[in-house]
Amino acid sequence: MTDKNMQDKPFKKSPFSMQMDLSKFELASDSEKAQQDVMRESTTFFRDGIRRLSKNYLAMGSLIVLALIVLLITIAPVFVPYGYEEVIRVDGKRDRSLINLKPFTWSEKEQEAIDQGEKLFPHIMGTDDLGRDYFIRVLYGTRVSLIVGLFASLIVLIIGLLYGSISGYLGGKVDLFMMRIVDMIYSLPDMLIVILLAVVLEDALKERIAGTILAKVGVNMITLFIVFGLLYWVSMARLVRGQILSIKENEFVLAAKASGASTGRIIKKHILPNCISVIFISTALQVPSAIFTESYLSFVQLGVKVPMPSLGSLANAARNGLQSFPFKLVFPSVMIGLIVLSFNLLGDGLRDSFDPKLRK
Repeated sequence: MTDKNMQDKPFKKSPFSMQMDLSKFELASDSEKAQQDVMRESTTFFRDGIRRLSKNYLAMGSLIVLALIVLLITIAPVFVPYGYEEVIRVDGKRDRSLINLKPFTWSEKEQEAIDQGEKLFPHIMGTDDLGRDYFIRVLYGTRVSLIVGLFASLIVLIIGLLYGSISGYLGGKVDLFMMRIVDMIYSLPDMLIVILLAVVLEDALKERIAGTILAKVGVNMITLFIVFGLLYWVSMARLVRGQILSIKENEFVLAAKASGASTGRIIKKHILPNCISVIFISTALQVPSAIFTESYLSFVQLGVKVPMPSLGSLANAARNGLQSFPFKLVFPSVMIGLIVLSFNLLGDGLRDSFDPKLRK
C-alpha cells in the first residue's frame, strides 16, 4: 500500500485514544502512597544508612551531645588558666580557704584581689579538697575516659575481627579449636585478671615506662588496655564468625574461590564488606561499655594513676564529702551518664539504620 493510499484511508480510533472519563478515577489513599515509597532513586548502602540515621532524632541528638562534649574538652582547657594538678595560689601563696569551694564562689584572698581590680577566672564547678579547680579536672577526666573507651574499642575491633574472620572462614577443626579458646576466655573473671596483672606487671612496667609519656598514664591503665586485649574481644570474634559462616557459602564467594583468589583477598574484598554494618554497630556499642569499665576500675582505684583525673576516680574521691559537697559527685556522674547514654542511643540508631534485617 502506497503512502498516498494510506493518507486517503480514514483512521480508525482505538478505544485507548478516546477521551477518558475522569470521574471514574479516585485519589490514592495514604496506604497506597506509602507503597510507592519503595520506588526510590538508586543509592549506595552507606548513603542509604546515613539517610535513615538522619531521620532518627534520638541518634542525631546523641551525636550532637557527643560533638559538644568533644568540643568542650578540646577548647575549654585552652582558655581555663588552671591545670588539672595545679593547686591554685593567690599572689604566689597557697590559700587554704580555696579548699572545697562551691561553684562560682571565691575565696577571701581572691575576693580581695577582685576588689582591687584584678580579673580572675571563675571556679565554674568549685574546687576540690586540695584547692584545685574542679572544672578543669572534670574536663581532663572526660578526656581520659573518652580516649580509653575509643582506644579499648579499637583493640577489641582489631583482635576480634582477625580472630573471628579466620575462625569463621576456615571452619572445621580450626573453628572448633579456636572457639574452645573463646569459651575458656569467657570463663575468666575480669576483675581478678585485672588485679593479678596489676600486681605482676607493676614492677616490670615501672622500669620500662620510666621517663616516658606512659608514666603519666600509670601501670594500672596500661594493665587495663592489656586486659581489654586479652578478654573483651571474644564477643566481637563470635559476632564476626557468625556473620562469615552465613556469607561464605554465597555464590560470589564460590566464584572468587573458583577464580583462584587467595583466602586473605576473599575475606578482605568479598566477606568483610558484606558484614561491615554489623561490625560498625558493635564497635559503636563497645565504646560506652569500655568507658563504663574504665570508670568502674578507676572508682575502685585500679584506673589511672594520680594526679591524672578520670571520671571514675573523681566520683570515688567525692564520696568522702558526699553530705557536705554533693556537687563534687554530681558533675562526674552526669558526664558519665551523658557519654554512656549518648553512645548507646547512637549505637541503637546505627543498628536500626544499617542492619538490613531491621528495615521496614
